[in-house]
Amino acid sequence: MIVKNLPQRDIRWYSDIVGEDEVNRVLELADNIKSYSITHVNSTSFGGGVAELLQSLIPLFKSLGINAMWEVIEAPQEFFKVTKKIHNALQGKELTLKAEEWSLYLNVNKENAEKILKLNSEVIIVHDPQPLPIRRFSIDERLWIWRCHIDLSNPYEHVFSMILDLLKDYDASIYHMREFIHPQIPTPKKYVMPPSIDPLSDKNKHISESIIERIVSKYGVSPDNPIILQVSRYDPWKDPFSVIDVYRLIKKKIPNVQLVLIGALAHDDPEGLTYYEMVKKYASNDRDIYILTNMDGVGALEVNAFQRAATVILQMSIKEGFGLSVTEALWKGKPVVARPSGGIKLQVIDGVTGFLVRSVSEAYEKTLYLIKNPDVRLRLGRNARVHVLNNFIITKHLIRYMKILNEVYAKV
Repeated sequence: MIVKNLPQRDIRWYSDIVGEDEVNRVLELADNIKSYSITHVNSTSFGGGVAELLQSLIPLFKSLGINAMWEVIEAPQEFFKVTKKIHNALQGKELTLKAEEWSLYLNVNKENAEKILKLNSEVIIVHDPQPLPIRRFSIDERLWIWRCHIDLSNPYEHVFSMILDLLKDYDASIYHMREFIHPQIPTPKKYVMPPSIDPLSDKNKHISESIIERIVSKYGVSPDNPIILQVSRYDPWKDPFSVIDVYRLIKKKIPNVQLVLIGALAHDDPEGLTYYEMVKKYASNDRDIYILTNMDGVGALEVNAFQRAATVILQMSIKEGFGLSVTEALWKGKPVVARPSGGIKLQVIDGVTGFLVRSVSEAYEKTLYLIKNPDVRLRLGRNARVHVLNNFIITKHLIRYMKILNEVYAKV
């Protein structure tokens, strides 16, 4: 299914944010790849960082005169149960894939390959494990790139070996961090490219205090009392249970503190609803814990408002690909207290843009310290916004993408 009705974007709109020189650099690089036609392939048009990235990247590619498309694979729910197992195994969980599960995985991709191969694109960029086998069912000479958004540094070997076999036919692969590139990856070219946020999207654009207060109050949260927030999928790797533990410790010191957990229930994550229910149960009907999803009407603008209203933002992930919710928080001038997992280490500079912690007790101490010291929150928040501007804004992402495309084409 080709994704349409994307928001309008023009690279010139970013001049006031990143400067004319950077915009001109994007335009210069775009001239070199305007002859390419590019199709991005992933598993969902809603929920998670990949979909959010493509929502802005595709319109920007088009605004630069590059023929870019976004194709979402079509699959039954059983398929996504299998791919979630693969996702978990690639992040280190020991599990077994049955022969019929692997067969379903391949067959669904074969069906989707027949549709995607009809598209007139010289470059196919496949995101994450779900559509990875599509390349296996193509015999054409296009340029195939696998864009990996998860941590492959310590995968479960049995499943990883099956994935490696599918990767043999790709021309290149791209990862968030160098440490995610497993030494057995077989692609001829391997690149490092962190993701980005779009400062003009509903999730990141500036909104007024009145809008923030109206949205937060709508969900029963008081904007006048301290708010602790974590935004992430309801997933065991995101560890929302530790966030609740941190909140409970702080509540003993600050009785009016509130905790907000926000996560999207995406159709390609069948475990999401299960963990959502587990989190609700763990919260034990605490009236100051607010557990919200898109099913409650929480979309991009609502996340924006809560991130801006939050006193301190946590990200207690055990495993993390990059953590765009961290990037979003830092962009809004909020210090983040987080475990040093995956791409979080690139973003949370300890004592500069937030604090890195390794336990609930450390997270409690740093969160309490930030709540009690608004001057420190302000200083770290200023540093945080500058750090994102210099490293993780969408124009940086475009520049990196176009450099990679130019280099891969030159070497194929």
